[in-house]
Amino acid sequence: MFDPEQIGFFLGKVVPPEVRKSDFQDHRLWRKLTYEGLRYVAENYTSTIVVPMTIVNPEYYDQTVGALRKTGLHVHHFTLLASRETILRRLRKRGDGTNSWGARQLDRCLASLSDEKFKFHLDTEGKSIELVAEEIARHIDLKLKPPTWHPILRPLKRAMVQMRHVRFLQ
Repeated sequence: MFDPEQIGFFLGKVVPPEVRKSDFQDHRLWRKLTYEGLRYVAENYTSTIVVPMTIVNPEYYDQTVGALRKTGLHVHHFTLLASRETILRRLRKRGDGTNSWGARQLDRCLASLSDEKFKFHLDTEGKSIELVAEEIARHIDLKLKPPTWHPILRPLKRAMVQMRHVRFLQ
């Protein structure tokens, strides 16, 4: 797992407030570090790399995903879609309210992600995380490892993962 959002959080801590952008993706440095970091990992890691990131600006997409493809890396891009209501519910589950930054960007993001540039579109409405992962794996002929957690403990594992992504007020 390579999470470019962590690079954005890092920039939010080290970039002086006077030059900080409200969206870390607007920092050219974020796009450069994301591209360079992914290229480095891809060149030095032999397994599949999962990158959970929403990029809705076509120029930024070209500077990251497009640039990786130009180096010859085989990139599978999936845009996970759901209804506005479902996305708001998911944001609330991770601690983001209806007035959070993510919720305020929702309409802009949904409109942008419908563009052809952001295909392959995968409808996640009403689907579990496991089912979405299986669909993605099927599309790229990837064999998933069987779950290592006992079925009774899987909800606990999911809750632990969700807690790592809950936003706490600072």
